[in-house]
Amino acid sequence: MRTAPQAPRQTPAPTPLTWLYVPGDRPDVVAKALGCGADVVVVDLEDAVAPDRKDHALRATAELLGDPLPVPVHVRVNALDGPLAEHEIRTLAALPGLAGLRLPKVQGPADVHRAAGWATTAAEPVPEHVPYAAEGPVPPAGHTRADHLTPVRTPPGSTATLAPAAPPAASPLPATPALYALLESALGIEHAFAIATAHPALRGIALGEADLCGELGVRDDTGLAWPRSRAVVAARAAGLAPPPQSVHPDVHDLDGLARSCARGRALGFLGRAAIHPRQLPVIEAAYLPSAEEVAAAQEIVRAATAEGGALALPDGRFVDAAVVAGARRVLDLAGRRS
Repeated sequence: MRTAPQAPRQTPAPTPLTWLYVPGDRPDVVAKALGCGADVVVVDLEDAVAPDRKDHALRATAELLGDPLPVPVHVRVNALDGPLAEHEIRTLAALPGLAGLRLPKVQGPADVHRAAGWATTAAEPVPEHVPYAAEGPVPPAGHTRADHLTPVRTPPGSTATLAPAAPPAASPLPATPALYALLESALGIEHAFAIATAHPALRGIALGEADLCGELGVRDDTGLAWPRSRAVVAARAAGLAPPPQSVHPDVHDLDGLARSCARGRALGFLGRAAIHPRQLPVIEAAYLPSAEEVAAAQEIVRAATAEGGALALPDGRFVDAAVVAGARRVLDLAGRRS
């Protein structure tokens, strides 16, 4: 049994902070989004597209992804237990412009494996028939064994014989595209770590808070505190990048967005999904380290480089390997400003 090649699991560089969702049935909007400064553009085939526009959205998205694009483009497909996701994933997975697939309403590891299986068979041609030898199985209805046999070249005057057709050379399986699981239910939250470690192609998890609030009956942020922390812990325990925050639905409330981003950053999130370009600079400003944070990180790294091992800074702060690693992450993020 052939195994699809896997790229090593790693955090993308530079680390994405903004993920802009755009409707897949609006190619004009998608084209504008590619130039608006988002780190990742997410073409949505699910909630943003009306049922009678799904086919159009898929065709337009496949056309867009037919060539490499200037920014990473992910696609959120429809629900994995519905009638559309398999065809969407098989259609899009091998296209050169696709940087990732976002899987909605993931309930457990089996959902990730199912999506990965669809993706790795996406580029395999489906033969019209399977060749078989003269003494092989009974041919399909409407065919004879001679339909699948080729003449053998013989000297003049002799009678041509038939030999089994050579089977086609096996084509290599395409690599699994990067997969991102959206946890939008109580069951998905309960299985967060199992989902995060389900498959080598799984590169990230995130919450879908609108659906989660509806299922849990949650009315404010207080009820989401545990699911949020659960997602952050599961991602980091699995060796994944910290998850981005879910969308802030009021595109005019930029002050509220900034406050919400500050709370999310304090919980361990990194970056945020957006639904309008005006939200992007607010998200980036909230998640980029301040000048004071950069200066403190530089001091820690300098001290660690000079001394090695655990040490105490002049102001009394204790520095060990974990603190140094955190300081390096701050400096990596700060490098985005250059």
